[in-house]
Amino acid sequence: MNDSLNIAIIKNGKQDDKSSAMTCSDSFLFSGKLAGLLAVLFLFLGINLFAQKVFDDKTDDAEIGIVEHLDEYLPTDIYLIDENNQRVLLTDLIDKPTIINWVYFRCPGICSPLMEGLAKVMDESDLIPGVDYQVLTISFDPEETIDLGIRKKENYLKLVNKKETIAKGWKYFVSDTVSIQKGTEATGFKYKRTGKDFAHAAAITVVSPKGKITRYLTGIYFLPFDFKMAVIESSKGMSSPTINKIMQYCFSYDPVGKAYVLNVTKISGTLILFVAVLFFLILIFKPKRKINK
Repeated sequence: MNDSLNIAIIKNGKQDDKSSAMTCSDSFLFSGKLAGLLAVLFLFLGINLFAQKVFDDKTDDAEIGIVEHLDEYLPTDIYLIDENNQRVLLTDLIDKPTIINWVYFRCPGICSPLMEGLAKVMDESDLIPGVDYQVLTISFDPEETIDLGIRKKENYLKLVNKKETIAKGWKYFVSDTVSIQKGTEATGFKYKRTGKDFAHAAAITVVSPKGKITRYLTGIYFLPFDFKMAVIESSKGMSSPTINKIMQYCFSYDPVGKAYVLNVTKISGTLILFVAVLFFLILIFKPKRKINK
């Protein structure tokens, strides 16, 4: 009787030990998975913060580039010198969707491709310059004269078929130091003098008939559809963030070479983070192999 009781106790003891071992194992696996999930969560948070930092348009520390000021209005005290050598207010000129592009006329870098891109998209678009919209090209070099601007305009008009209509809707200006500073700051155009030249980005700013900034198009080539949509949205006062932020992320402006170059560091860093997250997920959720005894 006692022997039977002892055997029963031993059996129960074995069963309890086995059950306890299974519970500990399950707890260990659960803790491991939980730790792994937390690691992945923190990694995702790190990536998210990194991406927000990269794509944040409100970063004021950038010396060169575009800081988008969507839904903000242009100051009413920016003065320009027009093609007739007359002093005019910028806001007085804006009575329709308006595209503002900052350049300097003797630029040896991206200003010429930018204006060639503008001339091409204006020629290809079914919108009428001077009627549906207008383009204001303003020099941010206070030492330049309007005569140089007029000569540049004549050169770009030779590239288009709709010479008369584009000539009416595409106006060139120069300005003084104070107004240039106010205008470039209002539109978020960041540039820096490098010797006799300037380091700057390539972009155009779209402004509504009421002077509100509604859109930015970056780069030196513009698709007719994007161009048209930007003008139409601007006519309604609708603002829209820049579509090609991925291009800004992948490419950086090289002030020495005066060109956009592929940012290998950002791209490779993003790929490494993605592979690391994928590796963690595989380790956590990969099914355990059953060992046959």
